[in-house]
Amino acid sequence: MVELNLDAGNIISEDVHRIGILAVGSHLENHGPALPIDTDAKIASYVALEAALRTGARFLGVLYAASEFPYVKHGIHMDRDELVERELKPVLRKARRLLNLEAAVIVNGHGGNKLEDCMDDLEEELGLEIAWNNRIVEIEGPHAGSGELSAGLILGIADLRRLDECIPELYPEIGMIGLKEAREANREIDKAARICERDGVNPDPVLGQRILDDAVESVISDVKELLKIIQEF
Repeated sequence: MVELNLDAGNIISEDVHRIGILAVGSHLENHGPALPIDTDAKIASYVALEAALRTGARFLGVLYAASEFPYVKHGIHMDRDELVERELKPVLRKARRLLNLEAAVIVNGHGGNKLEDCMDDLEEELGLEIAWNNRIVEIEGPHAGSGELSAGLILGIADLRRLDECIPELYPEIGMIGLKEAREANREIDKAARICERDGVNPDPVLGQRILDDAVESVISDVKELLKIIQEF
């Protein structure tokens, strides 16, 4: 049996190897003409990987599927229960078994992934301490709006040559301005759409960097909190 050098590298603790970080986004979702359809997955993956690099926690990659409210029609998604049972659970179960994990941070980059209330059951069933990190969604603002476009600009996934095409009449998913059913069904979606209608879509590298830095620091904080928990046992 090979003895692993758990103290090697730039890590915050040897015990951080017992913690994994998994990104959850959306791979098949329109974000206007200036951002790719897998924007949520790419932003979440960046945040998750950056936090793993800075702490030494295990980077578990990105989940390949996402869920969404039934009245939001701007992409291809699956039912929430199907996402949890067929995608999320198997990934976490395998990571726990193969990597001897005791805890995980799930970094969510997609507003339709409403999985917060599943975490307690997941913890009990899988035997893992789990932190659900929704910071990106909380701070980036309207869908395909200025915040998300600015973060995409920093990551190199935004095409500003097509900024003039970011018109809700052509791309109704921008701010969800043109998604009438979603706006009527969800007050928060309508509020975000009104913000986008008022302010437009304005890429700002300072804003983009601030969003990404804030999200990464939030995940690092979750890693440190989980580290305290697993070190108590």
